[in-house]
Amino acid sequence: MSNVDTKEFWVNMPNLMSHLRRVADQKPQATYYNVDMIKYQVAADGIQSTPLNLAVSWRGDATSTDLRIDYKYNMDAMAAPSPLHNIHFLVPVDGGVHKLQAMIPTATWKPEQQKILWKIPSLSQRSENGGVGALLGRFQLTEGPSKPSQLAVHFTSEGSTLSGCDIQLVGAGYRLSLVKKRFAAGQCLCVREA
Repeated sequence: MSNVDTKEFWVNMPNLMSHLRRVADQKPQATYYNVDMIKYQVAADGIQSTPLNLAVSWRGDATSTDLRIDYKYNMDAMAAPSPLHNIHFLVPVDGGVHKLQAMIPTATWKPEQQKILWKIPSLSQRSENGGVGALLGRFQLTEGPSKPSQLAVHFTSEGSTLSGCDIQLVGAGYRLSLVKKRFAAGQCLCVREA
């Protein structure tokens, strides 16, 4: 064995075969079935270990608020660089928003929740500006100023992991025909400036 940390997990093959039979009964037309073998969480170890670096800036007064979210795709955080998909930035904005003056790029204002939502379909090192950009929102207020709030960011990525974890099946009689690697954002915290 090499110096790489390894863990052994045992698979109860009769239980797995039972599960696959149940799935086959439910979906007889399928040509194959996916089974999640390992799910785990990774805690970020500083900005260098996150695939999407973020910084939020709030500026404003009693009548208006300017919100800026700077983002940067960080391919160095992944075992093998892969694009981030379905990126959603959701931010609550209080202070009695009565008008949106500007949203760059276009976003969705959710008045009942007092939240703004930006969606970016995909981001990678091949994106415009190498995956670096900014989201801007300007709000007119009736009860300002707005208090800086926490930014929620969600995204997924296929084909890579953040941990570098890999899987190998050891034993006779069985084989892995396909191994899919995927990660999704859990809780993203970012720098907040008032």
